[in-house]
Amino acid sequence: MHVILLERIGRLGQMGDVVRVRDGYARNFLLPQGKALRATDENRKQFETQRIHLEARNLELKKEAEVVATSLEGKTFVAIRQAGDTGQLYGSVSTRDIAEVITEGGFSIDRRQVLLDRPIKALGLHKLRLQLHPEVTVGATLNIARSTDEADRQARGEDVTVIRDEELDIETFSEDNAFEEAPGLGEQPEDPASA
Repeated sequence: MHVILLERIGRLGQMGDVVRVRDGYARNFLLPQGKALRATDENRKQFETQRIHLEARNLELKKEAEVVATSLEGKTFVAIRQAGDTGQLYGSVSTRDIAEVITEGGFSIDRRQVLLDRPIKALGLHKLRLQLHPEVTVGATLNIARSTDEADRQARGEDVTVIRDEELDIETFSEDNAFEEAPGLGEQPEDPASA
């Protein structure tokens, strides 16, 4: 299906481009979200009349996103999760979880704006990419820990997944306090054939 893009969409094109996409992608995502119109002659005329308004709205949204991006850039957010001794989480941290943590931190983020290459399944500091606008992407950090104390330790650079070895008190024996050999130990058993 051919559609006219009403905004910039990564990997597809810029506003006003006529592109061919799969029917399901157009019907289930682009058209209902208001990101595209079917590429008919009537819709092309409608787009050209609304183009100035669409570009102005897009520019306004981009400026708002850039303002939020300057205050969000480099921020660290803490998520408290349960994990095993090796640092593996019981479950994973999803885009919805990340959006909730960032929203609790004072920024309004939708889960679709969080870009994850792979699920987060371990404790530690994880780099995030947040797409506030199709043309504005910002970086932040997610600190996943079992407690706030552990999150502070991770922020300082400590590795909390290392299992600390407990030192054992092992007595060392010198010649002065060596064990005396018990009677009968160290002797060879008698050969039953010689008896």
